[in-house]
Amino acid sequence: MAVFNSVIADDQGANAAYWDSVIASWEPTLAHRLWRAHSDAVNRRVLRGWLPSGTGTVLKTDLFDEAVGSGLVPELAERSAEVIGIDVSPVVVRAASERYPDLDARVASVLALPFADASFDAVVSNSTLDHFDSHSVIRSAVHELKRLIRPGGRLIITLDNRTNPIVALRTSILAGAFRRLGLVPYHVGATHGAWGLTRLLGESDWEAAETMSIMHCPPQLAAWWTARREAPDAADIGRYIRRVLRFEAMARWPTRHLTGHFVAALAIRRS
Repeated sequence: MAVFNSVIADDQGANAAYWDSVIASWEPTLAHRLWRAHSDAVNRRVLRGWLPSGTGTVLKTDLFDEAVGSGLVPELAERSAEVIGIDVSPVVVRAASERYPDLDARVASVLALPFADASFDAVVSNSTLDHFDSHSVIRSAVHELKRLIRPGGRLIITLDNRTNPIVALRTSILAGAFRRLGLVPYHVGATHGAWGLTRLLGESDWEAAETMSIMHCPPQLAAWWTARREAPDAADIGRYIRRVLRFEAMARWPTRHLTGHFVAALAIRRS
């Protein structure tokens, strides 16, 4: 156990330093603003479908969204009695806290969370675990999240959708080229498609209530293309969001798992 805890500490320190550097170098370009607004809009739709109003205490497993954009904290605050956010990066936590001074934001790793068993009614983990380099670490994180949730509580989780050809490319040996183009501005790791995520949750003794693929308009590519065509001070972000959200109708198509850039699941903790 001591060796395992040491590995977690070393991993947490390395990840914290990396994400500190990402935020330090982050530029609020038009492309980045469009991309983050698109991501927030799609994830808010997921929350409205899967997180009931009146939920008790909710944990959000990273705060990158809130550090670089509006994020999901306002939506979570409307739907729950209390929101706690964690992130491995102190710089990310500080940036999120500056945006939302009332947020209970803490520095912590999803692999070793500083909370008692069964202390949350829901956990929202949007694109957190897909930055780890192995499926075994993802599985460990899912078990740790399960520890925190009360029986009958909810896990809402999204991962990069490995079945999508674009995601498959950007997690391949071509990832370096994507980063040089600015289409992948940070490290991406191991992940699953819809079937793999469902199997992972089942093996971890969750009840997988629903799974779907989301974000069917390529987020980084659409933002990059729009930014090339519009001046930063003339861009209508609201109009852009309405346009890209039309693609979410593809979630009902037979090809949905090929076009969705993320896979999302609602899981219930069995008693």
